[in-house]
Amino acid sequence: MTAVTDAGMDAAYVDGAHTIGRWLTDRAASAPDHTAIDDRGVRIGYADLETRASELAAALRRAGYGPDDRIATVSGNSIDHVVAFFACAKSGVAFVPLSWRLAPRELAEVLTQSAPALVLVEDEYEGLAADALRRVAGRHPVAALGTTGVEAAVPARSGPSRSGAPRGVRDDDALLVIYTSGSEAAPKGVVLTHANCFWNNLALAGAQQLTGDDVVLAMLPQFHVAAWNCQPLLAWWVGATVVLERSFQPQRILQLLAERGVTAMMGVPTQYRLLADDPAFAQIAAGPLRQALVGGATVPTDLAAQWAAAGVPLTQGYGLTEAAPNVLCLPASDLGRHPGAVGRPYPHVDVCVADPETGLVLGGEATGELWVRGPSVFAGYLHDDAATARAFAGEWLRTGDIVHRDRDGVFRIVDRLKDIFISGGENVAPAEVERALALHPAIAEVAVVGVPDTVWGERGVAFVVRTGGAALGEDEVLAHARAELAGYKVPVRVAFVDALPRSTIEKLARSRLRAAAAELTAAELMKETSHE
Repeated sequence: MTAVTDAGMDAAYVDGAHTIGRWLTDRAASAPDHTAIDDRGVRIGYADLETRASELAAALRRAGYGPDDRIATVSGNSIDHVVAFFACAKSGVAFVPLSWRLAPRELAEVLTQSAPALVLVEDEYEGLAADALRRVAGRHPVAALGTTGVEAAVPARSGPSRSGAPRGVRDDDALLVIYTSGSEAAPKGVVLTHANCFWNNLALAGAQQLTGDDVVLAMLPQFHVAAWNCQPLLAWWVGATVVLERSFQPQRILQLLAERGVTAMMGVPTQYRLLADDPAFAQIAAGPLRQALVGGATVPTDLAAQWAAAGVPLTQGYGLTEAAPNVLCLPASDLGRHPGAVGRPYPHVDVCVADPETGLVLGGEATGELWVRGPSVFAGYLHDDAATARAFAGEWLRTGDIVHRDRDGVFRIVDRLKDIFISGGENVAPAEVERALALHPAIAEVAVVGVPDTVWGERGVAFVVRTGGAALGEDEVLAHARAELAGYKVPVRVAFVDALPRSTIEKLARSRLRAAAAELTAAELMKETSHE
């Protein structure tokens, strides 16, 4: 236990052993002048970052904020946003970064659900936040980020006063509340404690070593858990420099990699594909980049080969927000031997394969639902005990992902459990059908969803994006499918689209495709009825 006293506070607070705010304090003491953040050319050292975060934490305490409170933000990646995060960590307040990509109505819904004690808004998003807040019942104190905003004057906390003496930050206090993308249902707030994030970053350190000499590019928006727990927090723990980027533009990213001497980065497959397709990609080989972590989806084998040929083999990761998020990892050195796999468990993470119907844990080589347990697994969904209970099977977190574990203990994702549909009594995994259809040279992208069928229960509808300039019809796609798949897996209908709908960080929005497929089949049914 470490006693931490802030000069502006009325009392000393004793923090838990695994609280994240102390990371900054420790690093500022050992490397005060080393650059902690490079934000579009504006740099801040560890000592200055520590000073700003500690002063804001003290001001929050004096204004009445503390453990069990939440501070929401609407902000892009910035130094000011990181200062607010560490101030919350030091004062025991949960940090709730909300997506600036949401429509006002959607943002209002998560503000209502999260019930923050304070909302911090970057000036770029003032209009969005104001529109959303007008739709929220009651009033929330609002302040701007930065030295001329909340750091200059913290609005007094409203609501019932706290009882008892102020206390320090505990390991089991909420640190982050991250809202899931809501691609299938209303977004849920995933509560991650200080201990969850400590163990998650310790696990990451065991698989991907960073040192104070590293320069980490952080380009994922900070309303995602990966923007904190997949390299940046670990970088600040060890004293590395984090280069913040607010948007993804391939030419700009390649320029940053070269100019800032980036040694480590994290992205999703779509981003790595766009970078590899850029004419300037060849310069990657000449730079210091040595760690490129990929998450959000399994990296295609041809893309992995393209990066390996450039001298930067990709490291495949798998995780979910509820696990903080790191669960499985396939080192770059193993990617060639296990193409399409997502790896083995991180240190301090236990996994098993279970029958999704019976809950029976399966041994050896097996296919079933991936279950996870360990100290990085989340504390629960904010204000939703029922959803929290559904997420667990005893002490195990149910991921909802169907995996195959091979004889070497290496996992690969088969499909999302809820994406599987049943046709004629047989389970059909859309990912398997998609992989088969994607073998056709005229198909650039494809997604398959199940729709109700009066005879078979459900049948598949394939949404296909043609390769540029290709002449491809439905009959040809279905003939290809029949050649590659068992009859019950062949889609009943093919729809051609210009692009597949995606949610945040390029995840496929299957719920939107299901709705489109239902409309397609309903329209066809009406057409057939009118011809009878």
